[in-house]
Amino acid sequence: MGVGTPANILENIALGIDMFDCVMPTRNARNGMLFTTQGIINVTNKKWELDFSPIDEELGGHASTFYTKAYLRHLFQAKEMLGAQIASQHNLTFYLWLVKEARKQIVAGTFGEWKKGMVEKLMRRL
Repeated sequence: MGVGTPANILENIALGIDMFDCVMPTRNARNGMLFTTQGIINVTNKKWELDFSPIDEELGGHASTFYTKAYLRHLFQAKEMLGAQIASQHNLTFYLWLVKEARKQIVAGTFGEWKKGMVEKLMRRL
């Protein structure tokens, strides 16, 4: 189906679509792009070199809370395959969180308002 970005997924959920197939979380992760609850991070950028905060504390999950942005950047700079693996695990955790959160908002009757704020947040480049 090729629906991929977090914003695309939320827009399609709003249209009633409930099945997605996409390589974006892992393909982009292999190139250093991380989807987070605050926006998009390109972890290969120098600005993350000394950022020892977790990838995404709010998200939960081992990869997102245990590994730091600086460590992940180091792995990418050193061309260590572990970097792509951690980034992939993080992005998959994020995608699962996103659809679970969307479901909670639908059940609560607050999806429309939540989606509006989330789409803006998720498209931000950090």
